[in-house]
Amino acid sequence: QAQLVESGGGSVQAGDSLKLSCEASGRTFSTYVMAWFRQAAGKEREFVGLIIWSAGVTEYADSVKGRFTISRDIARTTGYLQMNRLNSEDTAVYYCAVSPRGSSKNAYFYDYWGQGTQVTVSS
Repeated sequence: QAQLVESGGGSVQAGDSLKLSCEASGRTFSTYVMAWFRQAAGKEREFVGLIIWSAGVTEYADSVKGRFTISRDIARTTGYLQMNRLNSEDTAVYYCAVSPRGSSKNAYFYDYWGQGTQVTVSS
């Protein structure tokens, strides 16, 4: 089993920045993908972006491209979601997730999930 612990959420003003962290522990995989999803109240879980852990290759949803950046610290087995120029539409609970099977924008593809962290953006 892998455990994911998220941190860094909070309440900010529109235009502000916030950085989320996702620390992985437990089972390790020779290759895996860490993804970030978000779920706003009353809406379905939405893909935000992902990073292929070994290669550092990233992919983003159109809604966050150019504003959000995903990175990772291999030694700390921690992934990061840097969010800039936040707006009210970014308000949601943010989740990190890991899959050892490859990359996907579909939440059902991911086996391990963090507990979620709330991000609230006030305009």
